[in-house]
Amino acid sequence: MSKENFSQYGKDFQETLCHLILVDRPFADQMFEVLDENFLELKYLQKFVSLVSDYRQKHSVHPTEKIMKTVLRANISDQSDLVKTQIRDYYARIYKSDIDDSEFIKHTALDFCRKQKLKEAMLKSVKLLKTSSFDEISSVINDALLLGADSDFGYDYIKDFEARFQFKSRDPIQTGWPQIDAITHQGLGKGELGVVVAPTGAGKSMALVHLAAEALKNGKNVVYYTLELAETVIASRFDSCITNVPLNDLRDFQDEIFEKVSLLDGKLIVKEYPTKSASPNTLKAHLEKLTKRGIKVDMIIVDYGDLLRPTSTLREKRHELETIYEQLRGLAQEFKCCIWTASQTNRSGLNAEVITMESISEAFNKCFVADFIMSISRTAEDKRLNTGRIFIAKNRNGEDGIIYPIHMNTSNVTIRVEQSNGETIGEAQKEAKKRQEAKLVSLYKKTKK
Repeated sequence: MSKENFSQYGKDFQETLCHLILVDRPFADQMFEVLDENFLELKYLQKFVSLVSDYRQKHSVHPTEKIMKTVLRANISDQSDLVKTQIRDYYARIYKSDIDDSEFIKHTALDFCRKQKLKEAMLKSVKLLKTSSFDEISSVINDALLLGADSDFGYDYIKDFEARFQFKSRDPIQTGWPQIDAITHQGLGKGELGVVVAPTGAGKSMALVHLAAEALKNGKNVVYYTLELAETVIASRFDSCITNVPLNDLRDFQDEIFEKVSLLDGKLIVKEYPTKSASPNTLKAHLEKLTKRGIKVDMIIVDYGDLLRPTSTLREKRHELETIYEQLRGLAQEFKCCIWTASQTNRSGLNAEVITMESISEAFNKCFVADFIMSISRTAEDKRLNTGRIFIAKNRNGEDGIIYPIHMNTSNVTIRVEQSNGETIGEAQKEAKKRQEAKLVSLYKKTKK
């Protein structure tokens, strides 16, 4: 029986597949369990993959792109001049190129190879039937089914030593606020969940739009789920935030706005779901559709998490909310991106000078799963003066407990974070109490006149 190959998927598919085998070690671990070099129809790709495989077997490590250059130089002398040229040209191209549609290609290639291995096992089983070797048949089939399965058995403390010191291990996305980036090691990383806590009208959505806009400016792909406001309202906020044109003036500067936003390297998808109509599973299904379309999501915004519908009804609402936030972090890990969302405060946070985690609405425990939590507090006076405070309530990647003064311009959806003056929560609350007392004394004196 002649073996099938990847010819049906074309040359670009096969070249990208070999590129992925080189740069994605976990994927390579899976592929080499099921890949037959003859599945590749092009000679230079067969040789390329065989050299990667030989290096892994000889040195018990996966080759880096830099090492692969040396490997190719030293091990293609036995090939024809045509194959040599093809290998060199191929490597030169992929060394400087990015990969598109990686998830589709990985899934398709693994599925094809695993089916071929299963087909071989079934043909072998037919022969074993003649001798009634049922235990062996069972073993052959089960072994075939296990081939190419997820081979990520966990983090190897010694083997992965160098990787954890590399900046790209988290691949963080900057917030655009230098002070926040400094304490988080350049923002939120892959698989991490960040939560903005604030009362109604304090600027939760503004903060989320700012974070997403900053990612867009840096060439990242963002999916923004709005569960309260219309898609067009959110899009207008992005127009204002990115271009610095006030919301009320957007219609007068359409051409200028389009010129600026069309130059963005990142992609923004705004998806609206009515309040409590979408669950984390709804978001997952949508993200899977985007992945199949070749869109690699770098950041997800959920505006906001408290408005999601739980996947299952529990006796207490707080348990439902805890589950929702756990599932959101699970999505961040599954899709290898970061997720920002927001949470409402309870009544104690409405007029608080500094909002702490104790003011989080409904379920304090829902934030245990978060990697980063910051609160935005704005008193009535702050709203009049366009000021406020950000408090770092939780930070798994650095220092927390810090208060930063902020300036918030609601007209063009911008938030500027000022340098911290070292003020503690107690000091801030004490100062707020003094101001309140002074205000009351002033009012009392006016009434006495």
